[in-house]
Amino acid sequence: MAISGQAVRPNSPTIRIRMNIEYLESFVKVVEYRSMAEAARRLGITAGAVAARIRSLEGELAAVLIQRSGHTVKPTEAGMRIYEQSRSLIQQARDLQAVASTGLLAGELKVGVFPSALTTYLPVLMERFCRSYPTLPVYIRFGISGDLCRYVHEGRLDAAIVIEPPFAIQKNCGWRTLHEETLTVIAHPDLAGRDAHDLLLNEPFIRYDRASFSGKLVDRYLKDNRILPRQRLEVDSLLTIVSLVERGLGVALVPDSLSIGGQASDIIKIAMPQRTPIRRIGMIWGLQGPRTAIADALVRHAEAAFT
Repeated sequence: MAISGQAVRPNSPTIRIRMNIEYLESFVKVVEYRSMAEAARRLGITAGAVAARIRSLEGELAAVLIQRSGHTVKPTEAGMRIYEQSRSLIQQARDLQAVASTGLLAGELKVGVFPSALTTYLPVLMERFCRSYPTLPVYIRFGISGDLCRYVHEGRLDAAIVIEPPFAIQKNCGWRTLHEETLTVIAHPDLAGRDAHDLLLNEPFIRYDRASFSGKLVDRYLKDNRILPRQRLEVDSLLTIVSLVERGLGVALVPDSLSIGGQASDIIKIAMPQRTPIRRIGMIWGLQGPRTAIADALVRHAEAAFT
């Protein structure tokens, strides 16, 4: 898809510019990830193709947009000047395609979700929501909750399912708590019948990364109850932890979101004998913008599904 515009340089005739949206998207990805290789992986093309697109874009704009610094790349001053407008043009193009194919004036609804909710909260919400809006195109972006909150605040996402952030929600955003998750031990069915603390003390332990918000809740419970587990692995991914437990590699203490999307068949949950810290899951959405009404509808569906 090509867009046309006018670029005027001082003391020079008007230059007509035609650029491909895909080239702008490559430039934006490189700026966001500070890496040609990572931008290429996200776009599903080669790093050489990304570099060629940016060179072509630089040729059309008669400006250097990217500069290398060791193993990373960063935007030049000219690159930063066009970065925000490039993102806006990309979204306008996506909305234009959505309107053309569906006739919906709202365009594409952009929804963020934190990784472990991809197989728990998101499918339940989308099943209910898509039945009410069968022709509405929805774009799903996953990421850590803090980033998703920022993207909603900046208008890059319309709404997001996130872990409640430790900071105040911006005034241009709404917040609704959907579910409160206590901690639970998950284990292989062969370990059924044993006490949760017994499992944590005596079985190999798969730990939620202590640097993550959820991992800090787990660490707090273990310290409060003076439990020193036999740690085998540490990873920041609930989906990976569940998979490892299913294979009998150890037990884990995790937020109980498994019942939301259907518990895995090859694990069991063991209730905790003591009160645990709580992880709150909610939705943040933008209170301004062309898709505010649709975002409000998504929140109402989420409330019906989870609260």
